[in-house]
Amino acid sequence: MSDLISIRDLDKAAIEKLLASAEKMEQNLFTMHDTFKGKVAATLFFEPSTRTHLSFQTAAQRLGMSVVPYYHASSSSSKGESLKDTLKIVDGYADILVIRHPLEGSARWAAEVAQHPLVNAGDGGNQHPTQTLIDLFAIQKAKSKIKGLNVQLVGDLKHARVMRSLVYALGMFGANISLAAPVGLEMDPVIVKETEERFGAKISQTSKLDLADSDVVYVCRIQKERFSDPYAASKLQASFRISPELIKAAKEGMILMHPLPKLDEIPPEVDASPHAYYFQQARCGVPVRMAVLSYCMKG
Repeated sequence: MSDLISIRDLDKAAIEKLLASAEKMEQNLFTMHDTFKGKVAATLFFEPSTRTHLSFQTAAQRLGMSVVPYYHASSSSSKGESLKDTLKIVDGYADILVIRHPLEGSARWAAEVAQHPLVNAGDGGNQHPTQTLIDLFAIQKAKSKIKGLNVQLVGDLKHARVMRSLVYALGMFGANISLAAPVGLEMDPVIVKETEERFGAKISQTSKLDLADSDVVYVCRIQKERFSDPYAASKLQASFRISPELIKAAKEGMILMHPLPKLDEIPPEVDASPHAYYFQQARCGVPVRMAVLSYCMKG
């Protein structure tokens, strides 16, 4: 059995195998499988979640598993029970654990505590490997390739765990990457340097929005909850938006992606644009997470 904590846990061959598995899962998405009948998946979410939590639960059930959901607000951990004790208890109930926690590095530590395979569903601002797999799957589905595409990552690149995982994977698959972030919210230079040196990736950085040359524009929200000054976050959020006017400069066939939830960074009127691809992207969550759960259970 295997854990999945970071996109760095996977090489290119393993990712390609997972994407191929997800494609097969998607073809039979509404067929209930009995692959893991009798097995139990526990979903431990210490932060709010809609898509990640529901898609993991759906994926587990589609594979024949029962699901035990764990919610921090109604659990003993809200009374002060340690994370280690919680993990040891739940690990005794389930065959695989999916965890989201606000502390960076918590998933890697949790995997050392648990005896059963563990999947990281987001650890603070650090990693979100299954979202990255969904993103690669969605891009490949829309564009039939990743290599050579001009992919622009936009928004709060400092705090977004989605972007940290994605820039590494895009570099691995040979995309041309541009990073557009407000001043002060740039991508960690260590991650940029690692991606460039390891994969020979071409990465440019700017503080201005320009979609004209992009094949894929991937936007993330300004993460107010990770700011000490809410006013500063709101100001940045208002100034860094994908407006309908900005969209007009995009080339035909450009796809606009977002991990969701989206707030002011993409106004509702953009949803009707042929470039909007984020709802299709979200629907990729179940087959990809079915592939991930199967990978981790089988090893």
